[in-house]
Amino acid sequence: MTPLIEVTGLRKVYRSALGQSRVTALDGIDFTVGPGELFGLLGPNGAGKTTTVKILLGLTRATEGSARVSGLPVSDPESRRRVGYLPEGHRIPGYLTARQTLSIFGRMSGMETADIRRRSAELLEQVGLGQWGDMRVKKFSKGMTQRLGLICALIHSPNVLLLDEPTDGVDPVGRREIRDLLRAEASRGTAVLLNSHLLSEIELTCDRVAVLRKGKVAVAGRIADLTRKGEQYKMIASPMDDALLAAFRESGAAVERVNGHVILSVDGVQHLNALVDKLRAGGGMLSELSPVRSTLEDVFVDLVRASDVQVGGMEEGRS
Repeated sequence: MTPLIEVTGLRKVYRSALGQSRVTALDGIDFTVGPGELFGLLGPNGAGKTTTVKILLGLTRATEGSARVSGLPVSDPESRRRVGYLPEGHRIPGYLTARQTLSIFGRMSGMETADIRRRSAELLEQVGLGQWGDMRVKKFSKGMTQRLGLICALIHSPNVLLLDEPTDGVDPVGRREIRDLLRAEASRGTAVLLNSHLLSEIELTCDRVAVLRKGKVAVAGRIADLTRKGEQYKMIASPMDDALLAAFRESGAAVERVNGHVILSVDGVQHLNALVDKLRAGGGMLSELSPVRSTLEDVFVDLVRASDVQVGGMEEGRS
């Protein structure tokens, strides 16, 4: 299936006004986002996330490489016709109502009046703003304004969504409503690229992520794969006596007791199955056996610390 967002060898170098110094914001990154996929773009401040989004929106040009949206090069204005964008810290004039705001965005996207009304009512209900549709935005909380900004990006039913901190300032109930809305959009084939510092939200929302570090993709993949701690497993069983644990260790497994269960470090699935056989041979009952995972935040922090990132996360040099 053809990706709706495709970035290949993307490089961006900013030069000073006199051309004597340069900052490498992106240094040859690659990733794709397919139809129906929720993709997280992560990285410390200055890692290149915003520059990537600006290139996808045609707001700045890459120095090298290519980027395509909906199968079209980003240099083609048509590539942005079916893109929805929520910038970080967006501002909506306070004198407008929510419906008026959605109407403006709908008209800018070429929608018919009847379609704008239908879609506005639908989206306002989906993010819990149905009863606030005729209220002026100046009376909205930050979380309400954030939800309104999101549905402004969705009003024209885009096939690509670029979202920068969509749950910033939103309460837990609102964050869940936004997650549900994004999953519903993805189920209809929308490609969603999400920037956020709320890594727990990325972990709950996205299928895959890429972590940028100093303008490069440090790691990318499915969250389930990135957060798995090698061949470690949590086992809850009874009885779990010292003799059994000694037998596990004799087989070459590392064993650690943790709050009523054990963590096993094994050499592959066959080794793990052999330990389960030992447990059952001794009359033990297995209650739980599950892979041990880190959080996405753990993975992110480890990558950032390992990189010895400088302030700003960019490389600077002389041309």
